[in-house]
Amino acid sequence: MKRILVVDDSATMRKMVMATLRNIPDVTFGEAGNGLEAIEQMKLAPFDLMILDLNMPDMHGLDVLRFVLSHPDYHSTPIIILTTKGDDQSRHEAFEAGAACYLTKPFQPQSFSEQINDFLNGKK
Repeated sequence: MKRILVVDDSATMRKMVMATLRNIPDVTFGEAGNGLEAIEQMKLAPFDLMILDLNMPDMHGLDVLRFVLSHPDYHSTPIIILTTKGDDQSRHEAFEAGAACYLTKPFQPQSFSEQINDFLNGKK
């Protein structure tokens, strides 16, 4: 069973992401409403992939990204950025920090689900 951690300050967006990905077999979800909760969650239960917003209270998504990837257990874990920020600088900074993929909201459900499934199965 693969576990996806969905990190977004919007509960509605977290639910939308999880509902979109429910068609992927053998997947469970964890969720966090901010960066500090995400770090807490990573210590409580391992995950195979993280979907991370950039604009959040407490801790910016890039800081979460850097922290997670600096942890020995997660240094090669795919972290997918899902954000409203579509500018080149934000995209560049995310990839420089180690993001595996950068997607903008709103997303296309079918394409999003396929991309996440590919990451979970090592095809990306």
